[in-house]
Parts: sequence; structure tokens; C-alpha cells
Amino acid sequence: MSEKQLELLEKMRDMNASLSKLSTEYWKEFSSFNDLKFWVVILMLVIPLIILWWKIDRDKMLLLGFYGLNYHIWFAYTNSIAIRMGYCEYPYEILPVLPSFALDASLVPVCYILVYQWTLNRNRNYYLYSFLLSAVLAFIMKPILVANDLFHMYKGWNYFYLFLFYVGLFIVSKVITNIFLRMQKGKESY
Repeated sequence: MSEKQLELLEKMRDMNASLSKLSTEYWKEFSSFNDLKFWVVILMLVIPLIILWWKIDRDKMLLLGFYGLNYHIWFAYTNSIAIRMGYCEYPYEILPVLPSFALDASLVPVCYILVYQWTLNRNRNYYLYSFLLSAVLAFIMKPILVANDLFHMYKGWNYFYLFLFYVGLFIVSKVITNIFLRMQKGKESY
């Protein structure tokens, strides 16, 4: 490794450490146990998981869990990228090292799991209902979060982009799930 490369790596490591320290200080001051909005975020994590526990179709649990984990991973990665690039932020966090954890790990994936389950059990069009859910999340839920200072957008980011983000993620998650289902059944064509 060149000296310049080592220098830049060290500078980035130092900046990351400083940013982590600053994030922890912010969390302790503004986003911890003594703030009502912190508890709202906790509820956004816990309530969907409780609902999922009671409503999930036990016969399709592995399929639904795979799909939900798939959605969660794509959502968490892309959301982290958006946060890191300064397009959005979540002022209240469960932990300073996990921005948007309640949405990434629970609220949004559980909504898509329940829609997927509903469409499977009632033989409905998954894409139509997931599209509608994406609209609700982008154009109703996110504005509510913005109005309550639980989510901020920057650099031209807007609700339509969030809508496209949700749509793209449910399509990718469903395609990957379908590929695995076909592989499981031994089909050669995808």
C-alpha cells in the first residue's frame, strides 16, 4: 500500500471514530430513554413484530420469513447509503449505531410480509397491493414522520423518490424469493 493510501485510510478511520463519538453524544442528549419520540420509535419496532407474531401464517412462515428478511436487508442497505450520502436522517434512534433500525428491521418489512401473505392466501395480485402499500408508506407514513421530526430529507430527496425506492425494493425482494422458490422446486427456467 502506498503512503498516500495509508494516510487516507487513517484519516477516514479517525473521522469515522469521531463521527461515532458525536453520534453517541447526540443520542445521549436528544434520542435516549428520557425522550417521548425515542419511545415512539421503540413502538415502531415492537408493535409490528407483535402483530406479525399473531398474524403470520405458520404454514408459510419460512417463505414469508425469507421474503421479509430479503426486504429488510435491501431496505437496510439502501437506507444506510441514503443516510451516509446525506439524503435523509432519522433524528431519533434506538441505538446510535443503528439509524432507522425500527423501520428497517420491523415496521416496513412486516408491512410487506403481511401484504405478501394476504395476496398468497387470497390469490390476489402481489404487485398491485405492494404498489399500493408503497404509496401509503411514501405519501402518508413518511409525511407523518417528517411532520413529527422523526425523519428529514435533503438534497432534493422527496416522497416520489421514496415511493420509487419502496417499489424497487419489493420487486427485487419478490424476484429473489421467486428465484429461490423455483430453485427449490427444481425448475431450470426462471
